Amino acid sequence: MTESQLPRMLFVEDDPVIRQATSDYLTRNGFEVIAAEDGDAGLVAWRESDPVLALLDVMLPGMDGVALCRAIRAESQIPVILLSARSDPIDVVMGLEAGADDYVTKPFEPAVLTARLRAALRRVTPTDSERAPFEQIGSLVLDREGYAVTRDGEPLALTPTEYRLLVEFIDNVGLALDRAVLLERVWGYGWAGDTRLVDVHVQRLRAKIEVDPAAPELVQTVRGVGYKLVQPSEAT
Repeated sequence: MTESQLPRMLFVEDDPVIRQATSDYLTRNGFEVIAAEDGDAGLVAWRESDPVLALLDVMLPGMDGVALCRAIRAESQIPVILLSARSDPIDVVMGLEAGADDYVTKPFEPAVLTARLRAALRRVTPTDSERAPFEQIGSLVLDREGYAVTRDGEPLALTPTEYRLLVEFIDNVGLALDRAVLLERVWGYGWAGDTRLVDVHVQRLRAKIEVDPAAPELVQTVRGVGYKLVQPSEAT
């Protein structure tokens, strides 16, 4: 594989030691790393380098990582992972609600971080499926071959993680899916991760596919279990 074929990623971290060491590790493990030292430089680097993935520290001088994530998400659906030295639930949820696909708490093991980045890239890549190329749930139409979703004929701008989450629901329509199962199938983690990832992404998905996200008809909460997707005629 030539360097030009490596997945290009943006890495924004203000600590020079962490930035250099992590960049070197990721480069050795198959990434082309575009590094920046603060949020403003990161936004410029993102627009100039066209990466397929972004890894952003939350606590950045100037524009912080959450604001940078929000700016990227306003223009692109690439996977965004946040790095944070804080695991406070409010901080985590704020980052996810800004559009992040995942977060990693410092200090982190480089191998674990690399696995999370690769899992994020897998969610971007369409996979072969023996299922029907088109699926319809109410006014939603899933086009597997086109990797697209429409509602009432209008395209929806779903992130790769939101798309995979919707596909998982559609493939199991009517079945209650446990949060841990969704973490494993959608995020690709072989461990019991933070189920807040699921809850916030379901909230974001509802905001895009439901007529009234406050009273969802498609993705319903199953108390004590998780969520299930139902046909509108089956909604209770």
